[in-house]
Amino acid sequence: METAQRLVSTRRGTILLSVIAAAVAGGLILVYVNRYRDSVQQGATPVTVLVAKVNINKGTAGDLIATSGLYSTTTLHQSQILEGAFSDTSSLTGKVATTAIPQGAQLTSADFAAASTNLASSVAGFERIISLPFNSAQGLSGALQVGDHVDVYGGFNVSSVGPNGLAAGGGSRPVVRRILTNVPVVAIGGSTTGAFASSATNLSFKVTDQQAADLAFASQNGTLWLGLEPSAGLKSSRPSVVTMETLLLGVPPSTVLRSLGGRH
Repeated sequence: METAQRLVSTRRGTILLSVIAAAVAGGLILVYVNRYRDSVQQGATPVTVLVAKVNINKGTAGDLIATSGLYSTTTLHQSQILEGAFSDTSSLTGKVATTAIPQGAQLTSADFAAASTNLASSVAGFERIISLPFNSAQGLSGALQVGDHVDVYGGFNVSSVGPNGLAAGGGSRPVVRRILTNVPVVAIGGSTTGAFASSATNLSFKVTDQQAADLAFASQNGTLWLGLEPSAGLKSSRPSVVTMETLLLGVPPSTVLRSLGGRH
């Protein structure tokens, strides 16, 4: 204390204290500048993240995103990276999209959850899971993956009916029509039994309860085919019947339906 008082009481001491104070202040400023510079440099460090290359549907498997090129990579500054952003496709393994992801959006952990092996936990309300046997061609074997969406086409042999709803004779005629569109595939595999055992694979779809009944009837009484839909930009024309007359002669579908006993 006495030393400090003697320094303050003399001009030399005052100058010395001023120099010390300036040095301390300069040191503090230097520390602050260094820390600020480090934080700025850290925020400017480029980081590679995954972004959606196309619009990704809810329920799309992460493995499908990784293997089908539904993503692209981009380099952003640290300050632009969203929390939980994926930087490697390994982060997508075993996951499924829990929300629709728009094109260009970063893929983050908040958009995905672990893919459940319990299909019952993935349906609610009027939703149902139905499994049907398909041969390799009709079921897109080798091309179809869990998370894909498909159109379902049904082929039948139809007989003409009279006003009373009874068969009018004349034999049956082959008819094909798109039954359902935008149907998600939720499971692939499982052995079949009976007549299909050597050539078919079970495919499971998420549909409504009424659609499940429609598919069961169509599978039991006709032949089903699948059409793989695009992963983005889906467009669908109005479903119509296809017969020999519509295919080769260009007869309007409404005319064919009336000839079979229908009104439209």
